[in-house]
Amino acid sequence: MKLITELTEDIKYIKENIGNGEKTYFIEGVFMQSDVKNRNGRVYPSGILKKECGRYITEYVEKGRAMGELNHPTGPTVNLDRVSHMIKTLHEDGKNVYGKAKVLDTPMGRIVKNLIDEGAQLGVSTRGMGSLRPKNGYQEVQEDFMLAAIDIVADPSAPNAFVNGIMEGREWIFENGMWSERDREQAVKIIKNSSKRDLQENIVKVFNNYFKKLS
Repeated sequence: MKLITELTEDIKYIKENIGNGEKTYFIEGVFMQSDVKNRNGRVYPSGILKKECGRYITEYVEKGRAMGELNHPTGPTVNLDRVSHMIKTLHEDGKNVYGKAKVLDTPMGRIVKNLIDEGAQLGVSTRGMGSLRPKNGYQEVQEDFMLAAIDIVADPSAPNAFVNGIMEGREWIFENGMWSERDREQAVKIIKNSSKRDLQENIVKVFNNYFKKLS
C-alpha cells in the first residue's frame, strides 16, 4: 500500500456571522470523484469510493473525528497539533462526493482563516492508503483503499496569492507590535523564493513563526 493524495481546487469559502464581530468559516465543494481520470492519472471506481466514503462517514464524520490538517504530512496519521478543520458533512451525488468542513479556532485553523481573509487560493486534498493497478493508460485505485483525512493545502500553481496576502496584511501583522519590518521582508522573501515542492511547507513555517510571537 502507498500514500495516495488528490488535490481539488474548486472549493467555496463561507463566512457566517455569529455575533460580537466574530465569524465562523467553512469550506465546501467537491472533495472526491469516482470513475473519472484525475490530474494524477488515477481513477477511483464508484463502488470502491462509495464503500470507503460510507465507512469514513460512519466512523469519523458522525463521531466528530473527521479532522484534517493544514498541508499534507508524510503519512496517514492525523497530527492533533496540526489540525485546522473538521469535516461536518460528506455525501455522494452521482460521481461526486461533496463535503463541508468547519475551520477550527486552532493555530493552524487561524492560519487558514487569515489566508482566506487575505484572498489566498486554497484547495482540499484527500489523503489515503491503498494500492494501484495499471489499466488502460491510468492507475486504478484498488479495494484496499482507506481514506485517512481530507486536508487543506496551498494551490501550488498560485504562489503569488500568498505573497500578496502577506504584503497586504502588514497592518494586522503590525497591529500587536509583534512583527518587525525585517520579519515581514524575510517572510515575503522566503515564500517568493520557494519552489512549488517546498511552497506549502514554507508558508506554514512563516505563519507558525508569527503565531509563536503572539504567544
